[in-house]
Amino acid sequence: MVQKNFHRSRYQRYSGGPDPLAPPVDLREALSEIGDDVMAGVSPQRAMQEFLRRGSQGMRGLDKLREQVNRRRQELLKKRNLDGTFTEIRELLDRAVLTERKQLARDLDDDARFAEMQIGSLPASTAQAVEELSDYQWRSPEAQQDYDKIADLLGRELLDQRFSGMKEALEGATDADRRRVSEMLADLNELLNAHNRGEDTSQAFDEFMDTHGEYFPENPRNTEELIDSLAQRAAAAQQFYNSLTPEQRAELDQLAQQAFGSPDLMSQLAHMDSALRQARPGLDWDNAQQFSGDQQMGLGEGAAALRDISELEALSEQLSQQYAGAQMDDIDIDALERQLGEQAGVDARTLQELEKALREEGFFDRTADGRLRLSPKAMRQLGQAIFRDIADQMGARGDRQTRNSGLLGEPTGSTREWAYGDTDPWDVSRTVANAVLRTAAEGHPTSDVHPGVRIDVRDVEVAETEARTQAAVVLLVDTSFSMEMEGRWTPMKRTAIALNHLISTRFRSDELHLIAFGRHARSIDIAELTGLQPRMEQGTNLHHALLLAGRHLRRFPNAQPVVLVVTDGEPTAHLDPSGEPFFFYPPHPQTIAVTVRELDHVARLGAQVTFFRLGEDPGLAHFMDQIARRIGGRVIAPDVDGLGAAVVGDYLRSRRGPRRG
Repeated sequence: MVQKNFHRSRYQRYSGGPDPLAPPVDLREALSEIGDDVMAGVSPQRAMQEFLRRGSQGMRGLDKLREQVNRRRQELLKKRNLDGTFTEIRELLDRAVLTERKQLARDLDDDARFAEMQIGSLPASTAQAVEELSDYQWRSPEAQQDYDKIADLLGRELLDQRFSGMKEALEGATDADRRRVSEMLADLNELLNAHNRGEDTSQAFDEFMDTHGEYFPENPRNTEELIDSLAQRAAAAQQFYNSLTPEQRAELDQLAQQAFGSPDLMSQLAHMDSALRQARPGLDWDNAQQFSGDQQMGLGEGAAALRDISELEALSEQLSQQYAGAQMDDIDIDALERQLGEQAGVDARTLQELEKALREEGFFDRTADGRLRLSPKAMRQLGQAIFRDIADQMGARGDRQTRNSGLLGEPTGSTREWAYGDTDPWDVSRTVANAVLRTAAEGHPTSDVHPGVRIDVRDVEVAETEARTQAAVVLLVDTSFSMEMEGRWTPMKRTAIALNHLISTRFRSDELHLIAFGRHARSIDIAELTGLQPRMEQGTNLHHALLLAGRHLRRFPNAQPVVLVVTDGEPTAHLDPSGEPFFFYPPHPQTIAVTVRELDHVARLGAQVTFFRLGEDPGLAHFMDQIARRIGGRVIAPDVDGLGAAVVGDYLRSRRGPRRG
C-alpha cells in the first residue's frame, strides 16, 4: 500500500503592505491632467499637488480623504458624550440604596432606624455619596454587592484608559488579580523612571515583559515601543479628563480615590502618567474636545474615542500637505485604514506611488534659475496623448494622414504597430514573428481546427518611412492677453504640442520653429511655451513675429517653407526703427504697412502661409482675407476645440506640395 503525504496550505488576504504583484501605477492620466494645468499657467509643482488633491476617476484625492476624515471626527463629537461611567455609577448607587432601604424597612430595631436616617441624608453628589458610604455597614448582601461594583468598575475603567482590554479582563477579578496589577504598575514605574534617567533598560525591559507580558497584547519589542504605546493612551486619558466639565472633573477626582477600594491605584497611575509625559512631552497632553451627542461612553471607551480623534486630527493635517516640509510619505496609511477602511489606504498609497513615480521617472527637471518644469520625457508623453486626441478627432472627419510616418518616402529602418488608416508597407518578418510569439503564448487550439500559426490583425507591423523632402515649418502663436481672456490659451498650447510631437516623431527631417508674439515676439521652445503664463499685455506684434520667421526660413534655403499663424486679433503693434515695440489701437496704418511688407518678404521665400483666425472679429476677418488674397495664402476659422486638428491637418496638406488658396 502506498502512503501519500498531503501538505496543507492556508490562503488569506495579503497584509504585508503594498501588493508585490500589483501592476505599476498608470501615469498617463496623471501626466495628462498635470499637463493641462501647466498649460493653463499653473507651475508644475503646483499642478502635481493639485492632481494629488483632486484625485482621479476611481481614486479619491487628498481633499476627499481629508473631508471624510473630518466628517468622521465630527460624527464622534456629535453622537457621543462622556457621561457613561458617571451614569453607570449613579445607577449602581441608586440600586444599592433602594435595595438597602427595602431591607431596613423589614428590620425593626433602632439601628435600622438610624441607618435609614443615614441613607436618607446622602448628599446629591454621586462622588460624595459613594465616599460617605465607604464605612457604611450594609444589611442587604445585594446592596453591598452593587456598592462594591462601583469601586471595581472605577478601577477597571481607569486601567482600561491606559491598558488595552483591561475592563473586560478584570471583570470579576479577585484580590489576587488586583495585587498582580498593582505589582505590574510598580514594576512599570521603576522601568519608566530608569528610562527617564537615561539608563540602559534592555535587560529590565526583557524581565518586565517575561513577568507582565500578558497585559501588553501589542507585544512591544523594547522600552521605546512600550512607551510609545502607553504614552498615546495616557495622553488620551488626560484629554478625556480635560474634556470633562469642572463638575465632572471634581466628581472623577473624588471617585477615583475609591478605585479598587483604596487610593493606591490612582497614585500608581498618576506616577505612570507623569513619567510618560516626561518621556513623550511632544504628545498633545493638554488638548480637550467638546462632545454633544446622546451615546454615552465610559472612561475607557471615551479615552479610545479621544485617541481616534487625535489620530483623525493628525491625519487631517497630513492629508492637507500645507505645513512646512510636507511630503506624501508623511501620511500614516495604517491609521487611515483604521479610521476609513482598507480602500482609503489603497487610494492614499496609490497617490504616494504616483508622486514618487512622477519624480523618479524623470518627468520633471529644473531650469537654470531653479524652477521646476516638465522634462523632455514628460513632454513626449504629453505630446503623444494630445496628438492621439487630435488624430482621433481628424479620423472622425475622414482625415487619416496623421497616422502616416511619411509620404511614400524612404524606409527609416524602424517599424510600428499597424493602425486603422495606415498605408505604409507591411514588415513581413516582424509580422510573422509577432504571430508566432502570440500563438505560442496562447497555446494550441483544442478544437478540430488545424493547429498552426495564424496571422491576426494584432500582429501586423508596418515599416516607417520618411518623406523625401524637408520642410522648414514656423508656427506663430498669439500670446496676447485676449487669448487667455477668451479661453484660447490652453487650446493654443495643445496645438503647438501636438504639431511638435508629430514633427519630432513622424517627420524628423522637418525643422519646426516656434514663435510667441504679444507686444513683441520671441523664439520659444516647446517646454517653455507649455509652462508660459499669460501676462496682462496688450498688443499683437505680427510684424516682429514674421521677422523672426523669415530668419528661420532663410537658414534652410533648400527646404519647403511652411508658415502657420494662430491669432485672435489684428496687428496692433510693430517694431520701430529703434527696435522698440510701437502699440496703437485701433491698428495704426504704419503697423499694417510694415506687417504686410514683411508678409510679402515671407511669400517671396516661397512659403505656404496659413492663418488660423480665432473669434468673430469682423476687422480681423477682413484684414486676413485681404492679405491672404495678396500673398496666395489661406485663412481657416476653426472653433477653439478644432484648432489642433485644423493646424495639424493643414501642415500635412502642405507636405504634399504647394497650393494656392
